[in-house]
Amino acid sequence: MEQNLREMFQIMGRRLGLLNKNCCTTGGIEISIAQSHILYELDRQHQPSMQQVADTLGIDITTFSRQIQSLIKQNLVKKTPSSEDGRVYLLSLTPEGKFIATTIDQQMNAFFNDVFEKMNAFERDTVIRSILLLNESMSKSPLCCKPMG
Repeated sequence: MEQNLREMFQIMGRRLGLLNKNCCTTGGIEISIAQSHILYELDRQHQPSMQQVADTLGIDITTFSRQIQSLIKQNLVKKTPSSEDGRVYLLSLTPEGKFIATTIDQQMNAFFNDVFEKMNAFERDTVIRSILLLNESMSKSPLCCKPMG
């Protein structure tokens, strides 16, 4: 039986909340999906430049700058000029930003743990291997955007 791949990914995207305006509300702060991705990368990397994170996420620098300004206003992100090149700005999480990033990470891990608990070990391993394979294949496609990471 032929599967409708687009439909499968549409449904998965909806179940992951990718169409939601905000991914979560933590500590009274509403965080968009894009902001959640930015916080995740800032938590993962050590003081990356704005351009590095924008490139990693595949977001144009203008859109990325607006997101960063919003996160700065919410006191979640700090932007500092590089000591090596004053034209380059480095990003880091404030203590509040670290708290929000950690909370979102815990929420997402709980969600995925719940989903994977409904599978046996073989099914879990198969899905994880398949996701890794799919991500690798997508990174090689000239038809797909190419975020780094």
